[in-house]
Amino acid sequence: MTRDLDVVPVGHSLDGRRILLGVSGGIAAVDTVRVARELRRHGAEVLTVMTRAAQRVITPLAVRWATDGTVITDWEGDMAQLEGVDGVLVAPATRNTIAAHLHGLQHGPLLMAMSAARARGTPLLVVPSMHHDLADDPVTEDLVEAVQAQGATVLWGPSDEGRRKTPDHVAMVARLCHLVNAQKPHRRSVAVTLGATVSPIDDIRSVVNTSTGKTGWAIADDLYRHGHDVTCISGRTSAPQPSWLPLVLPAQGAPEMLEECLAVAKDGLDAWVHAAAVLDYLVPNAAEGKLASGSEGLRIDLVPGPKHIDVLREACPNAVRIGFKLESGIPQRELVQRAHAQVKRAGMTAVIANRLEDLGREDRARAYLVDASGSDFALHTERDMVDAIRHLVERGA
Repeated sequence: MTRDLDVVPVGHSLDGRRILLGVSGGIAAVDTVRVARELRRHGAEVLTVMTRAAQRVITPLAVRWATDGTVITDWEGDMAQLEGVDGVLVAPATRNTIAAHLHGLQHGPLLMAMSAARARGTPLLVVPSMHHDLADDPVTEDLVEAVQAQGATVLWGPSDEGRRKTPDHVAMVARLCHLVNAQKPHRRSVAVTLGATVSPIDDIRSVVNTSTGKTGWAIADDLYRHGHDVTCISGRTSAPQPSWLPLVLPAQGAPEMLEECLAVAKDGLDAWVHAAAVLDYLVPNAAEGKLASGSEGLRIDLVPGPKHIDVLREACPNAVRIGFKLESGIPQRELVQRAHAQVKRAGMTAVIANRLEDLGREDRARAYLVDASGSDFALHTERDMVDAIRHLVERGA
C-alpha cells in the first residue's frame, strides 16, 4: 500500500546514501519540501537540520513529512546522528551561515555538521539565496571564494525579481548526486552522442532523420548523477536538455558531429555511447540560397556518409563502445541478429537494438541489449536501459 509519505523512485544515484539537508533562514526555505522529496526519489535517506530562522519560514512538521526522517532543530545530546553522512546540502544558505561556517563558529547543529563535513572531506554543496545588493557585495564574493577554497561547492541560482534565487530543486539534487558519487571508484570519462543529424539541401531545406534526443539526455543525466565525467555531442533535439550537464557540444551536421567526436577522442576516453541518429546518406553539395520552387519536382543526389562508429573505433581502440540500432517492420529475432552483426563488424561492446513500432508500448520490451558474446537481454523500460548502459561503462573494456 502506498503511504502519503512515499515517493516514486526515478533513479538510483543516491541509493544507500545518507544525506544531511541543512536549511537556514530566508524565504527560499519554503522549497525544502520539494528538495527533500527529490532527494528521496533518487534513493537518499534524508536527515534534516533546521536553524531557528528557518523554522520561522517552514515548520519542522512539514519537513518531517517530506523527508520521512529525523529533523533536528536544536542541540540534542552528543549529536551522534550527524555521523556517517555521505553528503551535505545546505539550501538555502544565508550569508550569515556562509560567514559563520568559514570562521568555524558553532551557533547551532547545522554549523557543527558543516564543520564536520569540512574536516572529513564530505561533499558539501552550499546554495545561497539573497537579494542582489547582498549577493553583489564584494564581501559576499570573498566569503564564497574562501569557502570554495576550503572544499565546499557553491551553487548560485538564477537572478529574478531582485534576488539570486536557489536553482530548481531537480538541478540542485543532480549536482549533489554528482558530487557525492564523484568520489567512488570506477569513475569514467564518457562521451555521449545524441539527437538527429542534418544535411542541408539549400539554405532553407535539409534532410534530417528522426530523434528527439530524449534517450541520449537520459543516458547522459544518469551517468553524470553517478559521478562520471560526461561530455555530450548533441545534434538537433526537441527534448529538453538537462541544464546541469557540464559540457554539451552542438553539432547538427553529421560531418560536424564526427569532427567534434574526433576532437573529444584526443583527450582519451573510457567509454562512448553512440545514441545519436546519424544520417547514412548526405547531400554532397548544398545549393547556395534557396532552390526555386516548381511543379517539375526536385531531384536530390545522396552519397554515403562515413560510419562514425568505424572511424571512432580507431580513435579509441580500448574504450567501451555502446551503439544503438533502430529498425522497423522486422521480427524480434532478426532485430537481435542484425544487432549482433553490428557488434562483430564494428567491434562494439554492446548494441541497444529496438524497433520503431515497439516504442511507447507497455506490452513489449523497450529494447534489447546485445553484447559481444551474442547474448541478448530485454530492457523493458528506459530505466532498465540507462542502468544497463551504466553497468557496462563502469565494468570497463
